Amino acid sequence: MNALAQLGMVSELPSNNQAISVPVSFEDEDRKDYFVEKDGEKFAGTHLLVDMWGATNLDDPAKIDSTLCEAALAAGATILHSHFHHFTPNGGVSGVVVLAESHISIHTWPERNFAAVDIFMCGACDPHLAIPVMQRLFQAEQLDVSEERRGRVQS
Repeated sequence: MNALAQLGMVSELPSNNQAISVPVSFEDEDRKDYFVEKDGEKFAGTHLLVDMWGATNLDDPAKIDSTLCEAALAAGATILHSHFHHFTPNGGVSGVVVLAESHISIHTWPERNFAAVDIFMCGACDPHLAIPVMQRLFQAEQLDVSEERRGRVQS
């Protein structure tokens, strides 16, 4: 058992849609790279930066872990593991859900009712579908979302 699991710092997940490893030869030109093609552009994945202002429930690592894992599944992602840390005395939480398709991370400031969320996903996942799931817990009064296409392939 890994050391983080012994400390209770790793989620009980991975999800049921865990990826299965299949050996692939490097000479295999047909292997899938999970890059996305959209609007005539090929890129590694979509990266969302979500600022949540006027948010609640920012100091409970277990609830945040559960919600971010639910958000990952809603977006079509495969959960590998998660890890969250609860800071004192202010009660903020920092953590990450590591995905086969990349990650969702969060840093919270309960004393300012603010959360910074980072969602990066490649393949067929839609990171935008994670936002309503998170909003159910955090009830943010204001969401500021910026989007970047990462790893653009130059023609």
